[in-house]
Amino acid sequence: MPGLTVTHLDHVSVLVTDVARSRAFYAGLLGLTEIPKPRTFDFVALWFDLGGGHTLHLLKKDAPDTESPRHFCLRVTDAAAARAHLAGLGVPTRETTPIPGADRFFVSDPDGNRIEVLQWLTPYDPATAGAARLDEG
Repeated sequence: MPGLTVTHLDHVSVLVTDVARSRAFYAGLLGLTEIPKPRTFDFVALWFDLGGGHTLHLLKKDAPDTESPRHFCLRVTDAAAARAHLAGLGVPTRETTPIPGADRFFVSDPDGNRIEVLQWLTPYDPATAGAARLDEG
């Protein structure tokens, strides 16, 4: 029996600098459902239910995180509809490197946190869509 048995990703946390602006983006524009943070937290944090026991945590800080390729991904049922919806609300979308069997794009929240929006059109099969070998170094 292994010492560590991972069952799934539980949550992702990102830094935000303006609670009202972040709530408007995540709840208002993305349509996520906010849930109460644990009562033992003595710091400002917004929690959002992503379904299936997964949550997104927004942690209030004085300065935003450094912009980088880091991101989290929200799986959607219709990427084309999500792209059109967000573009219609004035949220810039950015196309990215294709993945076989997927439709995906990126957006950024008001603090510059990158968010991938992805729809799997067919399940990912490393045997047919994967690189010939694993990266080294």
